Amino acid sequence: MTPPAASQPSIWQPPVSSGLLSAQVDVPGSKSEANRALVLAALSDGPSRIAGLPDSRDTSLMAGALKALGAGIRINRDGTAVVSPPVRWRYGAEIDCGLAGTVMRFVPPVAMLAPSLNDFYGDPRASERPLGPLLDALRALGGEAVGDDSIDADGLPFSLLPPIKWRNRPVVIDSSASSQFISGLLLAAARYPGGLDLRHEGPPLPSRPHIDMTIAMLKERGVDISEPETNHWIVSPGAIRAVNAVIEPDLTNGAAFLLAGVLTGGWIDVARWPDRTTQPGDLIRGVIAQFGGWTRHHDGAMRAGSDGDLTAADIDLSAGSELTPVVAALAAVATGTSHLTGIGHIRGHETDRLAAIAEALTAVGVPVVIEDDGLTITGGGPRHGAVIDSHDDHRMVHLAALLGLVTPGVSVVNPGAVAKTMPDFMTRWSAMSGGTVA
Repeated sequence: MTPPAASQPSIWQPPVSSGLLSAQVDVPGSKSEANRALVLAALSDGPSRIAGLPDSRDTSLMAGALKALGAGIRINRDGTAVVSPPVRWRYGAEIDCGLAGTVMRFVPPVAMLAPSLNDFYGDPRASERPLGPLLDALRALGGEAVGDDSIDADGLPFSLLPPIKWRNRPVVIDSSASSQFISGLLLAAARYPGGLDLRHEGPPLPSRPHIDMTIAMLKERGVDISEPETNHWIVSPGAIRAVNAVIEPDLTNGAAFLLAGVLTGGWIDVARWPDRTTQPGDLIRGVIAQFGGWTRHHDGAMRAGSDGDLTAADIDLSAGSELTPVVAALAAVATGTSHLTGIGHIRGHETDRLAAIAEALTAVGVPVVIEDDGLTITGGGPRHGAVIDSHDDHRMVHLAALLGLVTPGVSVVNPGAVAKTMPDFMTRWSAMSGGTVA
């Protein structure tokens, strides 16, 4: 699958647009959908095929984790995976989560079905990512998650001992730090002896569309799941039907390319954009409209651009917080003061994204203030070149690429972080940037 990020250049200077962009691009499959599909295939009642897997580090880590637990996974060069559920679960797996939220939050609920202790570890930054509420939920079901010296763990690294005796009782969880806590539990719940009665209690859930994606994929595979009231889910025990799946393009990655057309006053087509989807990345279309740009379906693609000046907007990104870095680039160019809200929880993503975005915008001369739940950005003023630190976060490379497109002299440190979801991002970006018209 993906070569390590260290094989990428340590500093990248994104190309500057010489005119109005006019190009079509293709983006790889959705990491979010792909990793859910891999988990469900590994838990299903028979072999299945998954087409369109992205060649990304996160997907490679997920496949490796499920194989370590006993699943059979063969990934062909065309991105098609053949997945067989475990004939028997393996003993004593060591599972590398890297910096992948889906791996560290989806695989432990799966490992509850294994016969023995399994060890989970990850990149240095992974220990800072929120995990405690999920581990508490697994303890409520009868599992044990311990760190060093057998002390209860609230993050990586930890060892998970599956239940000796399952506790069949409702589980209450505060998932305000990550919707992945809910998705991880729901994905495996049908295989639990008593299913799962799960409720979120706490501040509002972020990224609700990701939970909707999980539920839709479960229903497609015949899982009996209901939501009798908001933030309360009941999953009945039973089989997960094997399904051959085709992964949609990653619309959050696609959003960066769409915004290239908007920022330059030209247009960009992202191929194979679905008419209907549960991906939160599709929310970028409404964001573009609020800033004064436009989008429309065009020959099976999504086309985005602008015909005039962009103006500031107030945007609630709670349902699509992964878009925050690229929307911040849009706000940096738009005239006026924009408020991006509903994103306080992204302090716990691959890096503290609020701090990293503020650092990047300040470096190029854009005034920005970090608020309790978001960012206030005053755009439209002069900008200048600067070195931007990616903080090992793929979305920060996307932010730097967009700023560099319209700001000469921008460069980004450790662009290889893009290997998390799109290792060839820089190649695709440079090819797109060459599609200019005067």
